[in-house]
Amino acid sequence: MLSWVVTFLIIALIAGILGFGGIAGASIEIAKAIFFIAIILFLVTAVVGLARGRTRV
Repeated sequence: MLSWVVTFLIIALIAGILGFGGIAGASIEIAKAIFFIAIILFLVTAVVGLARGRTRV
């Protein structure tokens, strides 16, 4: 998921350099949305992992 963020950031950077402001802005917004979704999913899985704890066999 974070590789998608990097891909959209590179697209935005290239589009910004070439003067395509609309495409650059849209790519940045998509990259930010995917980044925050990835952070939220990470935090949820971390909390669930801590809540479950380790089971002894």
